[in-house]
Amino acid sequence: MKDEYLKFAKDLAYQAGGIMLKYFQLGVEYRMKEDETAVTKADEEINQLVIDKVAEKYPDQSIFGEEGSVDKKSKLIWVCDPIDGTHPFMKVLPVSVFSLALVDNGVPILGVVYDPYNKRLYSAVKGHGAFLNDKPIKISNLDLVSEATVNIEWWSEAELDIDTPLHRLSLDTKAYVLHLGCVVNAACLVAAGQYEACLYAGTKGKNVDIAAIKVIVEEAGGKVTDINGVEQRYDVRDINGAIISNGIVHSKVLEYMKNI
Repeated sequence: MKDEYLKFAKDLAYQAGGIMLKYFQLGVEYRMKEDETAVTKADEEINQLVIDKVAEKYPDQSIFGEEGSVDKKSKLIWVCDPIDGTHPFMKVLPVSVFSLALVDNGVPILGVVYDPYNKRLYSAVKGHGAFLNDKPIKISNLDLVSEATVNIEWWSEAELDIDTPLHRLSLDTKAYVLHLGCVVNAACLVAAGQYEACLYAGTKGKNVDIAAIKVIVEEAGGKVTDINGVEQRYDVRDINGAIISNGIVHSKVLEYMKNI
């Protein structure tokens, strides 16, 4: 079943990427949701694509999507973020990605992320390594030094203030800090050895952002926990932020996250 699930997820990722590119132009149409975040036609179209394709191929399995879900009370759940980085997408900045995970009783066992602008398809199956366009990838071996790069995803409505402690970390270690605007993309760069860590302030409904990268980063040799260093579920529950790292810097980043 591993190969079948992986092929299904990859095919969906390529289709989702096509939809992203179709709408990627100045003047992207969007509306504001009840939580005061934006959603575009592309987000909704991709989410519906995932619902339709899962219903067709695996009718007994559930879907938890950022823009729509189907609960079949199943142990296996497809967790989808149709476009991670909706705001950059609206501003025609090519950093957003499609993310899809297969989660078994709260644990991601398969993850696929597609960056259609650079044609980068990240994938991993638990226990079988992580890949970029079918070539193996590994995390970096850098510690928190001046050559290190740390990404942060924080916004004014976030419940967790991770911005202030990360600035202190940068001042102390000289690590370079970026704000890519897409946590999934940044986390995949951790998996590929380009970044050393990524911090995320997401909580309510944000399991969709971390589910796929949990398995991709860890299969590349890294580590993914909540903001306190604790393991968490990635099915239909809220999360407590995330620290995504090469593993080497994980405990040091945790020290800065205390008492946030």
